[in-house]
Amino acid sequence: MDSGSTEHRLQDSMLLDAYSQAVTAAAEKVSASVVKIEVERPERRSWRGRWWNSAGAGSGFIFTPDGYIMTNNHVVQNSKSLSVTLMDGRRFAAEVIGRDPHTDLAILRINAPQLRHANFGDSSKLRVGQLAIAIGNPFGFDYTLTAGVISALGRSMRATSGRLIDNVIQTDAALNPGNSGGPLVDSCGNVIGVNTAIIFPAQGICFAIASNTAQQVAAQILKYGKVRRALLGIAGQNATLPQTLVQQYRLEQTTGVLINAIQENGPADQAGLQEGDIIIGFDGQVIKSIDDLHRLLTEQKVGVSSTVELLRSSQRLTLNITPTETLD
Repeated sequence: MDSGSTEHRLQDSMLLDAYSQAVTAAAEKVSASVVKIEVERPERRSWRGRWWNSAGAGSGFIFTPDGYIMTNNHVVQNSKSLSVTLMDGRRFAAEVIGRDPHTDLAILRINAPQLRHANFGDSSKLRVGQLAIAIGNPFGFDYTLTAGVISALGRSMRATSGRLIDNVIQTDAALNPGNSGGPLVDSCGNVIGVNTAIIFPAQGICFAIASNTAQQVAAQILKYGKVRRALLGIAGQNATLPQTLVQQYRLEQTTGVLINAIQENGPADQAGLQEGDIIIGFDGQVIKSIDDLHRLLTEQKVGVSSTVELLRSSQRLTLNITPTETLD
């Protein structure tokens, strides 16, 4: 027998063992914190006049010792009642602490003793190609594990609210309906993402909300019951700038945000903005789209005097504006 081929087989066996050990160790560390979420929604009348309950299920994970659970907003929205089943079979009623449709995340809580919680990892340190493990309850198959790699970083996806979710993780760890809200973990068993979306009919293209985003959302929901964001009080759309103004003012962008409507007595109204204005800058940052504006309208801007740069007819203006807090 060729000694070289024997050595290669031994190396392959060792690599396989190392991979298996990493996956099993991570699973053992985090599985007890993963939960199954069963949802009952309000009764609805069918087209034949019959009443029926809309039920659903998803996944989540405990992230504090006192029973706070993270999941997807779309798993629990419009729920009438929620129940959570732990890996050891215990079942508890759950309450919604807060939801954020703009990041598709929600926080629940159960009152239960002896809970195991997962730890968050730092998603900013992820690298393409590293191991990624998803745990959840697809199609009702409890505590199913799939493994793959981080396929790409820095993706963006559109939430059902219309806002863009940034820094989304793409993975080829297989996800199916029921996985939503479950954890995506690294080889150390730390949560690096919240599994949230699948592209049909593509295979191996799945997405997770980054753990750093999840931690920021959780911190605000636990503090305020919601995620605080700043509001200008406008309705707008992306628009192409007149080429003559781009050249006249030597602008570095060719698009901005056209104001279609202004909330009466809102921040924009009080600042003197008008319908037809095109916003091209906010607090010194270039604005090319509504998504650019949303990224800047964070909690830190609430009640703080800022500047908005705009084009009005052929004029370039800079106005002071003080954003208020969104109501949602």
